[in-house]
Amino acid sequence: MASITISYSQITPIFSPASNKMKGAAKTMLTDTATTIEPDFTIENFTLSDDDLPAFRDMQFEDINQLELDHPGASDELYRTRRDYIASLSKKFRETGEITDVDYTEEEQGIWRYVAERLEELHQKHASPFYLRAKKDLGISTQRIPQLSEMNRRLKETTGFRLAPIEGLVETRSFLSWLSYRVMLSTQYIRHHSRPEYTPEPDIVHESIGHIPMFTNPNFADYSQFIGHGARIATDKQLEELGRLYWFTVEFGLVEHEGEIKAYGAGLLSSFGELEHAFSDKVERRPFDLEQVINTSYDYSEMQPLLYVIPSYAELKEVTRKYIETFQ
Repeated sequence: MASITISYSQITPIFSPASNKMKGAAKTMLTDTATTIEPDFTIENFTLSDDDLPAFRDMQFEDINQLELDHPGASDELYRTRRDYIASLSKKFRETGEITDVDYTEEEQGIWRYVAERLEELHQKHASPFYLRAKKDLGISTQRIPQLSEMNRRLKETTGFRLAPIEGLVETRSFLSWLSYRVMLSTQYIRHHSRPEYTPEPDIVHESIGHIPMFTNPNFADYSQFIGHGARIATDKQLEELGRLYWFTVEFGLVEHEGEIKAYGAGLLSSFGELEHAFSDKVERRPFDLEQVINTSYDYSEMQPLLYVIPSYAELKEVTRKYIETFQ
């Protein structure tokens, strides 16, 4: 594989309270920037041992007191307290490096079963065959909430990816940059019981049912790492382009499979409404074109009217590698 080594002043994000919310999936926080020097690194795929990972520093995140009023759990004190407790386990992770399992309540398990069982029917019809196998291999079932520690162990054995608990939403550059080290930041709390079909922020349903299975695919894992490399060296304009690429692939991507179109994006796979909508006649499905994708805006507050179909995960990886190598 061709590669290049880049020497640069890294753009390090600083939290700003202004934000743009991605519906039911990710969130992009507007940032100011400061410049710090980071050692050279090569734009290629590599794995790291636990000892070689950078330290997990405290990262800016949107905590429980910043829940917007339209969040189903914003005015539920019991929910806020419970979410705050689960978020505190993520702080413990950064102190110990060990993922703490959550003792989910029966109500939380009920929310999971309701969502997972309804999604399972749609997955059998519309999800990528690789995703279906991966979900099974990771032990993700409709009956109980999987623990991050379980999935983390299996991911490390397959593609060298890791999961790191996080309290809540982090700003874009920090979130994407951890992918460079084959690390996915993941929440552990679950959505509010009053709206099991919807969450305005990532939760354990979105992470486990949407994102995590795809990291067992070597090409998708490598592609995600290239996104992370790009985020570490991108200008603000390039970071915006990376956000669009991430949106139309990792969150809302479709893939060709034996003459059919299947879903692999987490925003689709973790939402009954989005998944059904994606295969309706209300959506335009275009062949993936990198230049189009990075220059196409989206509205997070609406069902997506336009989706892109990749020919394969291997081709997505290679096109993205070449794109990131232009970040000089």
